[in-house]
Amino acid sequence: MAKTEKDAIAKGGSALNPRTTSYEFLGPPGAFLISVGVPIMTFALYYGCSEETGGCPPTLDLTTISERVQDAVKNPEWWVSLWDKEAATMYAAWYAFCVVAWAILPGDWIEGVQMRTGGRKQYKINAFSTFLLAMGIASGFILRNGPEAFTFIYDKWVGFLTAALAMSVFQALYVYAMSFRSGALLALGGNSGNPIYDWYIGRELNPSVGSLDIKSFNELRPGLILWVLIDLSMVCTQAARRGGWAEVTASMWLVLAFQTWYVADALYNEPAIFTTMDITTDGFGFMLAVGDLVWVPFVYSLQARYLVFEQVELGPYATAGIVAVNLLGYYIFRAANGEKNDFRNGKNPKNLEFFVTKSGSKLLTSGWWGRSRHPNYLGDLVMAFAWSLPTGFNTPITYFYVMYFAVLLIHRQRRDDEACEKKYGEDWEVYKKKVSSRIVPYIY
Repeated sequence: MAKTEKDAIAKGGSALNPRTTSYEFLGPPGAFLISVGVPIMTFALYYGCSEETGGCPPTLDLTTISERVQDAVKNPEWWVSLWDKEAATMYAAWYAFCVVAWAILPGDWIEGVQMRTGGRKQYKINAFSTFLLAMGIASGFILRNGPEAFTFIYDKWVGFLTAALAMSVFQALYVYAMSFRSGALLALGGNSGNPIYDWYIGRELNPSVGSLDIKSFNELRPGLILWVLIDLSMVCTQAARRGGWAEVTASMWLVLAFQTWYVADALYNEPAIFTTMDITTDGFGFMLAVGDLVWVPFVYSLQARYLVFEQVELGPYATAGIVAVNLLGYYIFRAANGEKNDFRNGKNPKNLEFFVTKSGSKLLTSGWWGRSRHPNYLGDLVMAFAWSLPTGFNTPITYFYVMYFAVLLIHRQRRDDEACEKKYGEDWEVYKKKVSSRIVPYIY
């Protein structure tokens, strides 16, 4: 942040950083429960669906599972086993690689949206280059040493998960402490004065180290790219076990292809992230830190990890059908986002209809954005379903991502609608009559 903007914040005082008067996530109790519950759920998804514990879910009755959980948490050795020094070192090296790549790889600098100070933050665009470099190094390593050399992520899963969680907690504590320095621009929703809530939701809007914006960096680089590397490690583990690349199942290749394409697309379209709620509105705290660094790579890759020890064989028709579902979701997602981005940049190549509010803002009312208020979420959900289909229907656990994602997107949609209602007032009610569906046309 420029010195003039820091001075503006210091002079503006409480006017620029007003006290937060309403809570989300049920306030401090909810923030505390989620802060504890998300790590527990992430570990539970491993221990409840893994080769180590006997399957997905383990072939034990609920009483036996409860007894095993109680025995584990009471055993100091189990807690010690969660930490793997070698995995922690590799994770730290991975995070450092992402920082160095951000610093040395070429990339354009673009401006974000206008902030309350009147200024605009500068962001360096090279996430896709970082992704290509990481994939190139990993691919070269695998081709040189064989798939057996890249199974270590699967073998040291818990250690990597613990290391990522430790990084999330550290970053959340760091940015919370730094948010009290003079000249910090706070998030409107993260200045409640309650330390538990503000630490969780994010007190500062754009915490930075020099010109490195911590929030957008974490959103696109360490966790998102690691997600693909994890999937790649799962492919290598299956190849090593089955006797080579030719023996890898079509189901595993589909999961790798779908999720790699999704990540590559997000990174290639990096500038689009700077108009999202995460960047423009939310502060950076434990919620985003644990979401970006832990939840995304270690939960979203559940299907690939499952297919290592439960190898599903797909026929040509099932494979074609699953590909068609994913392509449909991607088409909806990309077409909807393309319409929105064009319109925000003053373009309207499809001559889409729009509604002009009293404030002068324009809201699309035709095309994909005339079918629902969040058609891009619909595309996301269809793709999420396609990513789970290769695992078959032997367990609902591999469909956890779809169910969670639906809840997340509905919550996000409601947050966005509340913000728009405050922003547009009566015009928002008029708009909702024109576009009545929230996500799924004619259903929700």
